[in-house]
Amino acid sequence: MNAIVTASTALPSEDGQSEQQQYLTFQAADETFAIGILSIREIIQCGAMTQVPRMPAFIRGVINLRGAVVPVIDLNARFGAPATVINRRACIIIVEVDYNGHQHVIGVMVTAVHNVLEIPPDQIEPSPEFGSSIRAEFISGMGKVDGRFVMILDVSQVLSLEEIATLAATGGTP
Repeated sequence: MNAIVTASTALPSEDGQSEQQQYLTFQAADETFAIGILSIREIIQCGAMTQVPRMPAFIRGVINLRGAVVPVIDLNARFGAPATVINRRACIIIVEVDYNGHQHVIGVMVTAVHNVLEIPPDQIEPSPEFGSSIRAEFISGMGKVDGRFVMILDVSQVLSLEEIATLAATGGTP
């Protein structure tokens, strides 16, 4: 399962910026979510993790990724659900997050990875103000796919390094 996600489709928008078209879908906290593949470096199987003392419950530990120390966030626990059970379907999605102009690599543990979907920008609705157990700022939109909705995560909010550092310092929870 050490598949590297490298393909992406982005079309220029009216203002010349690229618009995300492809999203990796996955299961976490009993819901289907998506992350734009432009943020994803690779997907790996859950393996040996080193626990870090005095971290919030949603920080499962760190892994060695080709010599680099990468923190792993359990998305189930980040969303207030029970911790992800590590089994053959559980995976770690390696993402890049921009923080203060620097790229940081973070692992996101999920229950299962599904597939890559194309969701045109005109099929994405604004995130709802109610009806989700997930904090509203974590959701950047709701993609319409085959008559159902997929929650598109705002990676910079879910994996906010500033918030995570604050919670780690206080031993708090999300």
